[in-house]
Amino acid sequence: MIKLTQSSFKAEVEECSSLVVIDIYADWCGPCKMLAPIISELESENPDVKFAKINVDEERELAMQFKVQSIPMVAFVKDNTLLDVSVGYVPKDKLSRMIGEYK
Repeated sequence: MIKLTQSSFKAEVEECSSLVVIDIYADWCGPCKMLAPIISELESENPDVKFAKINVDEERELAMQFKVQSIPMVAFVKDNTLLDVSVGYVPKDKLSRMIGEYK
């Protein structure tokens, strides 16, 4: 999983034509820790999708770009367009359905 920074965001997300699933989290966030293994499973099951993460404490500007108000938040971006977001802990099947819909 790619750890996004302000300097890598353009190359990794804005210039990517395939689906990018971005896990927006914080190290201190309990629900974020619960969601992390699910995101890892989805990454291994979807090799054609790029997975990345943003730590809101380290990358405040990126968090503001996504208008993050609550975490965990999973953003779905394709062709530099924000397609959808999922906020809070959600089951794997819901995220899997969203990935399938936006691929």
